[in-house]
Amino acid sequence: MPQYHLYAIGNALVDTEYEVSDELLSAMGVSKRHMTLIDTPQRAALLSHVQGLHARRTGGGSAGNTVVALAQLGGKAFYSCRVANDELGAFYTQDLQSNGVATNLTHNRPAEGQTGSCMVLVTPDAERSMCTFLGATAQLDASALQPQAIAHARIYYMEGYLAASPTGLAAAIQGRQIATEHQVQTALTLSDVSMINFCRPGLEAMIGKALNYLFVNEEEAQTWCGTHDLDAIIGQLSALATTLCLTRGPQGCIVVQGGQRTEVPAVPTQAVDTNGAGDMFAGSFLYGITHGHTLAQSAALANRAAAAVVSQHGNRLTAAQMQAIYADLQKAWA
Repeated sequence: MPQYHLYAIGNALVDTEYEVSDELLSAMGVSKRHMTLIDTPQRAALLSHVQGLHARRTGGGSAGNTVVALAQLGGKAFYSCRVANDELGAFYTQDLQSNGVATNLTHNRPAEGQTGSCMVLVTPDAERSMCTFLGATAQLDASALQPQAIAHARIYYMEGYLAASPTGLAAAIQGRQIATEHQVQTALTLSDVSMINFCRPGLEAMIGKALNYLFVNEEEAQTWCGTHDLDAIIGQLSALATTLCLTRGPQGCIVVQGGQRTEVPAVPTQAVDTNGAGDMFAGSFLYGITHGHTLAQSAALANRAAAAVVSQHGNRLTAAQMQAIYADLQKAWA
């Protein structure tokens, strides 16, 4: 039996979330709905705009959110990342451990510097815009990998944001090679339109010959394929992975495997914050797949979890919320 249902690699970021107006977002010069990398001076300038606003701090990072979601449902997860020897690094490490996620951070001594952080700016239309200061995670490299843990995992999952980091990209690809050598399935999330626009060669390198699972939202899919034609998009993306998960917000999701298209409706909800929706979908879907559920059941669980997280502020649910969602669905499937 595999030791881990999911092994993931990604950026360790502590999220600080603010509710802002569209006018303030514009004044800050932030690109709406997308992720923008920032440096230390830019971070200081942005923080000056939100002084006095209430902030919520949580563990974050796309793949970090995904492994936490899977672990909250009862799965076993391992997360490779990099933090610094500072207060945020200790916070991030403890957050993973408290959610039952194993990590290289308990094996590798943190370096001096600043742990990565992400300003998440949520506008009244529930859209999230992210300004990411990579800090220590910019130096994420292959030393974060735990080859034995990869070899004993069901699925190896890569965060597309690593395409922006030469060392992080190399580490993700090296991990994928280890996974392939041990017949471990591979998965990737394209992460953000900005990654497709500016780091596509890196994403293509992460995809390699083909993946087992590809997670992509509709805007990312349209950008990748250069078309809004849904059939054309599915045709192109299905060639990249055995199983394609295309999320479409309030229109639900489409899962494609072996030429068969499964459409699963969304759960009606009033969205207030879309931060973490795709991460929650991936973690819940992969939990379902690794625990004997069908594609449709796994997608239904993922849609339920994503709907729940967008109906509140913050990038994650609690373990109690996740388990309640799962229990309700299990009754329906019985």
